[in-house]
Amino acid sequence: MEEEQVRAIKIIVFGVISWGVAFILTRRVFSSYSFSFSNRLLSTAHATIAVTLATLSVQDLSCPVCPLASKPSPKQMDVMAFSLSYMIYDLICCHFDKVFSIDNAVHHFVSILGFIAGLAYQKSGSEIVATLWVAEISSPFFHLREILKEIGYRDTSLNLAADVCFATIFTLARIVCGPFLVYVSLSADNPIFIKAMGSGLQLNIGV
Repeated sequence: MEEEQVRAIKIIVFGVISWGVAFILTRRVFSSYSFSFSNRLLSTAHATIAVTLATLSVQDLSCPVCPLASKPSPKQMDVMAFSLSYMIYDLICCHFDKVFSIDNAVHHFVSILGFIAGLAYQKSGSEIVATLWVAEISSPFFHLREILKEIGYRDTSLNLAADVCFATIFTLARIVCGPFLVYVSLSADNPIFIKAMGSGLQLNIGV
């Protein structure tokens, strides 16, 4: 096992534990709000950090998905490990919610397989990180809409602004960038799990 993979495993283990502890603390601090409220706060934190790290890990700004089917850089490995830890935590956490979503579970499962494949095969770092970026770029506004409603800002200008931002970013990311990214992932010499992850992005377009 290579040094980068050992580091990734450490990040994953530490991350799962950290997300779990963070959720417990968040539930205690915001005990008057719903289970979903606390989970959305952490989801927003993950999406914001993941998009930032993914952006910083891009090797060539003129071609964010280049080089194709290549070994992930150390930064890309860290991004994948970080988000994999969150996906594992969130998949477990969802089982404790009153409403279990099959779509959400499938979305997490496909993402987990993709991250594991990328880390194990040491391949397709650019495509995986780009997929993560496209999938998460609209998430903060998606969760913000629901958070604002729960704290009493439903039908306000602030909530409307969050709705507009989410709709705009989601459309550009998933409808414009998404199909191109799927095409790139499927046409490149990638492992089947990587191709499944790229396709899953479009299949789970409502997540």
